[in-house]
Amino acid sequence: MAQLHFAPTKTNLLRLREDLSFARQGHELLDQKRNILIIELLALVDQTVDFQNRIEDALAKAYKAFEEAVLQMGKLNVRHLTGAVNIQTDITIRTRKVMGVILPVVDTNFVEKSPYFSLMGTSFWIDSALGAFKEALSQMGKLAELKISVLRLSNEVRKTIRKVNALEKIAIPDLKDTVSYIQSRLEENERDMFVLMKLVKERLEKKKEKQWRKNRE
Repeated sequence: MAQLHFAPTKTNLLRLREDLSFARQGHELLDQKRNILIIELLALVDQTVDFQNRIEDALAKAYKAFEEAVLQMGKLNVRHLTGAVNIQTDITIRTRKVMGVILPVVDTNFVEKSPYFSLMGTSFWIDSALGAFKEALSQMGKLAELKISVLRLSNEVRKTIRKVNALEKIAIPDLKDTVSYIQSRLEENERDMFVLMKLVKERLEKKKEKQWRKNRE
């Protein structure tokens, strides 16, 4: 690991220990965030697959009913009826947050007004086709919500993983190595200072003893 360039002083040692503690706390929080995001992402992926299947089933049902209506009433009559359908679609988009990531929430509502045609003589399959198409449209809004959410969460997961790896494999090891190096240098300096003081003390004592003997003579 790369050792950071800091002078081996007690001030730097205390500062780097605080940085190391902060980096470890940050790593722990980011690791928790990553796990929560991954759990949420996997759940949304499962929902996306489910809604995709729902839409395919609803569209298959809608087109089947539409074909039956055409067979019973004729293509021209069905075309006139579908053009006279009076249904208002209201799509609203809200947002929610997951670990700071803004995700969309799509709500689809239908307001059915009186149709521009008489219900007499119409086929059951017309109502069945309309119901299936409304269901498919509603599910499409939800599917769009899920796909965007999956995309945003997957991007955030990648960013978080990069940050976790940077702390785990670079920042924390570098700080640990630097703290260990400074601590060993300070301990070495203390040992050297102790030996030096001991030598100075011994010399002073010898000098004092020599002076005492000289005075006695």
